[in-house]
Amino acid sequence: MPLTHSLRPLSTLPTLSMTSNSISRSRIDAVLAAERTLFEQRNPRSRALAEKASRHLPGGVPLHWMKDWGTPFPLSVASAKGAEVTDADGHVLADFCLGDTGAMFGHSPEPVVAAIREAAGHGLTAMMPSTFAAEVGDLLADIFGLDFFQMTQTASDANRAVIRWARAITRRPRLMVFEGCYHGQVDDAFVTIKDGKTAIRPGLLGQVTGITTTSVSVPFNDLDAVEAELKKGDIALVLTEPALTNTAMVLPKPGFLDGLAKLCKAHGTLLGIDETHTISTARGGYAKTHGLKPDFLVVGKPIAGGLPAAVFGFTAEVEAAMRAVDAERPAGYSGIGTTLAGNMLALAAMRATLAEVMTEDAYQHMIDLAETLAAALRHVIASRALPWTVTQMGARAEIVFSPEPLADGRAAYASIDHDLEKAIHLFLLNRDVLVTPFHNMTLVSPATTEGHVLRLGSAFADAIDTLIA
Repeated sequence: MPLTHSLRPLSTLPTLSMTSNSISRSRIDAVLAAERTLFEQRNPRSRALAEKASRHLPGGVPLHWMKDWGTPFPLSVASAKGAEVTDADGHVLADFCLGDTGAMFGHSPEPVVAAIREAAGHGLTAMMPSTFAAEVGDLLADIFGLDFFQMTQTASDANRAVIRWARAITRRPRLMVFEGCYHGQVDDAFVTIKDGKTAIRPGLLGQVTGITTTSVSVPFNDLDAVEAELKKGDIALVLTEPALTNTAMVLPKPGFLDGLAKLCKAHGTLLGIDETHTISTARGGYAKTHGLKPDFLVVGKPIAGGLPAAVFGFTAEVEAAMRAVDAERPAGYSGIGTTLAGNMLALAAMRATLAEVMTEDAYQHMIDLAETLAAALRHVIASRALPWTVTQMGARAEIVFSPEPLADGRAAYASIDHDLEKAIHLFLLNRDVLVTPFHNMTLVSPATTEGHVLRLGSAFADAIDTLIA
């Protein structure tokens, strides 16, 4: 049952009547300016570290995404444990970002830490399987329900492998993805829809290949659009998340994913489900929970407790087709795999995560508490008469700037207000609460407590009241 017994009742969160559904641009700008000043005052140590790092790291960060928090300078982490992050200036933050899912099961879970310590003394990588590789394979098959698996370092690598295998097996050239999709750093998926046609996504760096000839983008939740492309007979793979998760979250309409699977089967197209974010749904992910039977399944980010690791699974029929393709091809590099994939350290961490961390009990806690969080956010939104919704998928809950659930990627793009997001995120950060910087997503981990949820709910109420004051 939901863990609500010690939380302040939702009805006691402060309410404020509002005569308009809009928040003025001038008010957003004023709050942003005030919160940036407060951030600078709170974080002198992080400022000094960022300035020092900038000597050799552009922007003071090892990955440019780390500049996307909307802060005047990067916030440096001193330590992270469970559902909390301690920054360089000693503030203890309730973490609902959790490494954008990489730490979805909490920072440094004890079984993973113990496994890493034990494994590190016996070798880190050897380009050979460790003695417990078979156990990891058994755990993956049991949890995710597919017959075979291969390891990669990232979900991007796994998706690239799936695309390449699908084209080799079907001897078809084209990939189908959905507008607004996220499949990591995969060139083939960097397409969208413009003026009714597939187009390369804006913002890409160094793109020289005309990927629109081999990839097509169609609207999510639109089976007619899917069928129109599949009828052409040249789609090797449909690659999709069960829900769009990297803009404003878009859930599948009832029957959409089942209909998608049927259409793929009818037209000889393989179906790949990317669960890298939707692993938040339940143990085994969305596909297993909802009885989907994809040809391929990709899971990355939290599967090794935060170490770089991912897997792609596939059916026995696909494995047989892989062997047939492999037997026919000339000797040489397949274009699939990297040297450190499936290394000994990553397998040790993955075994501990699968067996001891991502348990049914852990998911029950995460989902129950996420329901409590979503209810708290909805209460704040409704009591301020804001035209927003809260979308939940298991342990993941997201504030969406739309009065009704979103239908597709186009609607998701249209709902985004980057300045308003930044104002809310920075306000929360200055009250010791982290949410994902790219959009309004929150995650609940096994280590998240009711106190953390109450802190977020109260800080979010204060943020909205400040914005509409």
